[in-house]
Amino acid sequence: MKHFLRDTHSGTCRRLGLLALLLVAATAVHGQREPMYTQYMYNIGSFNPAYVGSVEYTDFSLLYRAQWVDIPGAPRTFRFGANVPFANRKHGLGFNAASDQLGPTSQTFVDVSYSFQVQFNHDVRLSFGIDAGGTFLNTDFSKGSFENPGEPILGMQNINEVYPTIGAGLFLYHPVWYLGVSVPNFLTDGLYSNEVAQIVEDQMQFNFIGGYVFQLNDNLKFKPAFLLNFMQGSPVTANLSTNFMMADKFTLGAAYRFDNAVSALAGFQVTNTLFVGYSYDYNTNGLGGYNSGSHEIILKYYLGRTGPSRPGREPGDGKKKGKQIDSPRFF
Repeated sequence: MKHFLRDTHSGTCRRLGLLALLLVAATAVHGQREPMYTQYMYNIGSFNPAYVGSVEYTDFSLLYRAQWVDIPGAPRTFRFGANVPFANRKHGLGFNAASDQLGPTSQTFVDVSYSFQVQFNHDVRLSFGIDAGGTFLNTDFSKGSFENPGEPILGMQNINEVYPTIGAGLFLYHPVWYLGVSVPNFLTDGLYSNEVAQIVEDQMQFNFIGGYVFQLNDNLKFKPAFLLNFMQGSPVTANLSTNFMMADKFTLGAAYRFDNAVSALAGFQVTNTLFVGYSYDYNTNGLGGYNSGSHEIILKYYLGRTGPSRPGREPGDGKKKGKQIDSPRFF
């Protein structure tokens, strides 16, 4: 955002907090197609379309994120996603819809994904994915007051624009590890009107993700993972996380976003088909003194999942086999 809001109904600290929020958020809004998630390990399909066909079962997810609680106008994000693998284990479809609210600006992202997989050997697969959709941008400048009220763009009160998005990704995976790279949107600045260009300065963004699952014993798994976001003209955003899964039911972990936040994560497999995850972020930068953290909750529903002891499918084969899978995949 290029125009800084001032809260006329709060105290000095609240105004300073909101100003700090928008100074930091200016970098995030400029070209960040996908909203920021702490539980990115459960949202891979939202930023890499190649992931959608790699899952074992069709899954649906709902996510809500309240960022920088106590700062007026701070981001609020809702997301719905679906990953649908085909029975032949070669194709997959996905759907994502996210709504991101920041001060007077809201963006809604909608896209449909398709992936195709090739098998390297019995255990390793490479998935190619593409997605296409659109972003709906809405601003309401009647909300709040502004540092520079004479700016011409503020006289428009409302801006409503729709612009297309096209992305692609690769996802290489094995039962215990994965690596991926994706570009959420190849279409950038050239599509925007002059008004939108003052609010969104889009640059091509690259996402790199990876993780490895260590089986420590029969009831305990350990998974370190990372997510790197690179965009020309902006610093690299680096996210590191570690998660433990106990008895295929409970997950506990921690995450660190460099020069930004430290996080605690927890999850519970309520039933064989329902997972609930929660994360809490504490800012390690200058915003830490002006808010009480960020909260994020996710619900995931797995269609047709019957539990740890179930018939499995051999890679590359859509038929049921007698082989038993000891535990669900940890990504």
